Amino acid sequence: MKNKLLIIGASGHGKVVADIALGMGNWDTVAFLDDNPAVTSSLGLEVIGSSEDIESLINDHDFFVGIGDNIIRKKVYEKLENLGASIPVLVHPSAIVGREVTIESGTVLMAGAIVNCSTRIGRGCIVNTGATVDHDNSIGDYVHVSPGVHLAGTVSVGDESWIGLGSKIKNNLSITSKVTVGAGGVVIENLTHSGVYVGIPVRRI
Repeated sequence: MKNKLLIIGASGHGKVVADIALGMGNWDTVAFLDDNPAVTSSLGLEVIGSSEDIESLINDHDFFVGIGDNIIRKKVYEKLENLGASIPVLVHPSAIVGREVTIESGTVLMAGAIVNCSTRIGRGCIVNTGATVDHDNSIGDYVHVSPGVHLAGTVSVGDESWIGLGSKIKNNLSITSKVTVGAGGVVIENLTHSGVYVGIPVRRI
């Protein structure tokens, strides 16, 4: 772990990530990299360069991908990983994490998130504001669990899935990779095919 943190992406999600990092107090400085040259600061923090500057800064900084889109976040994360970057886990001070929880690098738990015991969360995930992930869940890599989502016990969510705002997933279910559950969706059966699911209960469209 370094004493300086760079967040890639200075837009909305990046700002929330920066706010969490500042609240954790683990770094002497927090700044951004962003590919929009018109953006020079965000949340009162300086934008010191673009993604082209990652390699020259790799030895002196921790890096975190502050990009909400799962596919883009994965691409940038893998670039950092291949360069040997130090990538932390960010946990908001108000988040609750149970015993025997494993959280992989590049994942952020936002304000009010709850992750209960014996759960694994993969790389580069977002567990957003007020989301709850109950016991014995398995969350794959680059998953976005949106604000207000509730996952019951023993739920499995595959890589690169996006669980939409306020969705609910019944216990003992499996969701395959690259699934999008629309806002407010209720999942009561296994989702075995990638795609977009909406409704109460959800159906594939």
